[in-house]
Amino acid sequence: MITMPQMETKQNNVARKMMRRQISGLYAITPDMADTASLVEMARQVLAGGARLVQYRSKINDGTLRLEQAHALAHLCRRFRVPFIVNDHPDLAVEVDADGVHLGRDDAGISEARRDLGPEKIIGVSCYNRLEHAVEAERQGADYVAFGAFFASVTKPGAVSALIGLLCDAQRKLHIPIVAIGGITPKNGLELIGHGADAVAVSNALFYDGNIQSAAESFSRLFKPGQSSISHHGLVNNVT
Repeated sequence: MITMPQMETKQNNVARKMMRRQISGLYAITPDMADTASLVEMARQVLAGGARLVQYRSKINDGTLRLEQAHALAHLCRRFRVPFIVNDHPDLAVEVDADGVHLGRDDAGISEARRDLGPEKIIGVSCYNRLEHAVEAERQGADYVAFGAFFASVTKPGAVSALIGLLCDAQRKLHIPIVAIGGITPKNGLELIGHGADAVAVSNALFYDGNIQSAAESFSRLFKPGQSSISHHGLVNNVT
């Protein structure tokens, strides 16, 4: 006989599996800016262009402005039925009822974030160029991992570099979605997808393009059937 706690665990597992399926495609990361109205309008254009996830990342704003912007972006993402992720701050994610949080090297641990957010929310973890960190993150309950920077990053000029072959290794060892980050453009993104990235996280090439929606559409097209597939040896094959 299935007990109530067992039933709740099964329901939570199903909910998290469904959320994990949404971690694919274009993953937009917002730029640091103080103008909330402009930020929301830029995010709206990204979503109209096909972004599948939005992450709010703010390193310079104070707590009051972060709360205002996170509330506005969470509301926008709900309108588009797209997961909204908060970078670095599990407490802020809880306050605005975000769909999840993304944790870096110096942020709260996975177990602490899970306790704060609950079992049904998304927890992503930056693993830079360390596959062993990703394996451990999955063991601790992360819902996706991010690797990079794969290319020179304007957003993070001093970021750790990662080799593209890491994606193939990660795909063989992990059972959760893999996000690639760092200097990604529509021209180089297809190679990352072909080597195993489920999603590409982009900021500068999206939000500072002259036509934000068009840029988002260009990234979104990379994930359309027929663009690429991955061979058993991790090589990109174009499918016609």
